[in-house]
Amino acid sequence: MPTVVITGASQGIGRAVAEAFAAKPHARLALLARTEGKLNDVADTCRAAGADALVLPTDVTDDAAVAEAAAAVHNAWGAADVLVNNAGAFTPAPLEELTAAQFRSQVAVNLTSAFVVTKAFLDAMLAAGRGHVFYMASVASIMAYPNGAAYGAAKHGLLGLARTVREETKDRGLRVTSLLPGATYTPSWEGVDLPEERFMTPEDIADTVCAIYGLSDRTVVEEVVLRPQEGDV
Repeated sequence: MPTVVITGASQGIGRAVAEAFAAKPHARLALLARTEGKLNDVADTCRAAGADALVLPTDVTDDAAVAEAAAAVHNAWGAADVLVNNAGAFTPAPLEELTAAQFRSQVAVNLTSAFVVTKAFLDAMLAAGRGHVFYMASVASIMAYPNGAAYGAAKHGLLGLARTVREETKDRGLRVTSLLPGATYTPSWEGVDLPEERFMTPEDIADTVCAIYGLSDRTVVEEVVLRPQEGDV
């Protein structure tokens, strides 16, 4: 009966991860995102599959809101078994036009939020001596793209954060995995002049998360890169 916490759960990869775990027997899902209406839609789908779903409208860049969501999960179900740090945003801009405020905003949602969310759930997971933390990094964590200074810097930092969490917790029963997906067909890509078939599906990313979680406690996939069959977009 896994308790799964997912940020950015209202659409795209987050929604796909929620629906994938909902197919597991007696799954309990804590769904975090800013838009309550979309979260309720995801929760209804997951409940129809047999899962228990807790809707927690949360701005993950708000420390107090994250703490409140974590308390709700702990009060309802105790320590999380799985934490999926998926919340993120991408706003492209050339370096000459990128403002400091825009840079800080992307770092806040793509990197700092993952630190805050991890801290909010980590103590209970370590006390339980078990759990799996996932970080939804990106191929932008290991290579640079034009117009992506803020996003690339944040995703490079996210991979660094994940690697440190792994090193500090590997002897305390916690598994830590970073996923580095390339172009995945989510709302972020809507309107782009490319066929949908050129992209990976959110379901493929979600199935990867579930497959990695399903390994025995003796094995951890530390990092995995996923790309469209024809390469980066």
